[in-house]
Amino acid sequence: MGSQRLVAVQMDPLEHINIEGDSTFALMLEAQARGHSLFVYEVGSLALGEGVPQAGQHRPARVSALMRPVSVRREKGNHATFGEAARRSLSEMDVVLMRQDPPFDMAYITATHMLDHVHGIGPDHALVVNDPRWVRDCPEKILVTHFPDLMPPTLVTWDVAEIRAFRAKWRDIIVKPLFGNGGSGVFRIREDDGNLNALLEMHFARSREPLMIQRYEPAVTAGDKRIILVDGEPIGAINRVPSGDDHRSNMHVGGVARQVGLTERDQEICRAIGPFLKEHGLIFVGIDVIGQYLTEINVTSPTGLQELERFDGVNGAGLVWDAIEARLDDR
Repeated sequence: MGSQRLVAVQMDPLEHINIEGDSTFALMLEAQARGHSLFVYEVGSLALGEGVPQAGQHRPARVSALMRPVSVRREKGNHATFGEAARRSLSEMDVVLMRQDPPFDMAYITATHMLDHVHGIGPDHALVVNDPRWVRDCPEKILVTHFPDLMPPTLVTWDVAEIRAFRAKWRDIIVKPLFGNGGSGVFRIREDDGNLNALLEMHFARSREPLMIQRYEPAVTAGDKRIILVDGEPIGAINRVPSGDDHRSNMHVGGVARQVGLTERDQEICRAIGPFLKEHGLIFVGIDVIGQYLTEINVTSPTGLQELERFDGVNGAGLVWDAIEARLDDR
């Protein structure tokens, strides 16, 4: 089990989570069961200022947050008991779990820059999971483009003419915001759909960000598989099946989770990307696979741990903590 650690969790309000499905809650329960002390804070309380100098050092940057000690339990409506809030340095912690939900915007990116100042192992550092630099450099819809042989035909652009040409070639396409999440703003546009121009006008009038365009994969009707990897190794998967006439399978928009196994193609995809994830400190990752194709690599705040445990009996939270503790014990 290792020694007791101080664990700070950067997350959205703990009071409002769904304890039956929230992966952060599962990670907190596991940490507590291992004897670790838990603190929670919201990203808006982060502050970067001057720290106390150590002998022979310049004044180091100090990152602090307004933290509350907390204990958690699987009791609906009474799942957390908080202590008094106090501003504490993140460098006092052993581990910081960066678990706030996207959007992956400049606020999110700024938080990763601040956490860079404390990330590491040893005195005056905390192990940030996932590594904030690589969370920043690996947004899910961009990281996947480094593995083009695993993807369906894909285009990322601001250029309307290129988008029209892509639809003319593939006829049935998916249009989605590059930094969106949870299935929000994802549209299926068929060959005869007259809404493409209006959709592009609306998006680019409201946003300076490019769009991601992908060929529609009919296999999505059988489900969008979420494969969970810990330290680069797959530990299992759940299948998210669209509800009704909705083409989206995200559970945020009504998709239903089902039990599913890993195919040889799934294993091939994991073997291709796993070494990169492990090397870059991306300990807890969820990838999305539709049919034969990898569509996203989720490194910000992946989900699915509780569903995996219910379906397959795999304690994914325990495996995540095994990987974290192994890094801490190596120091």
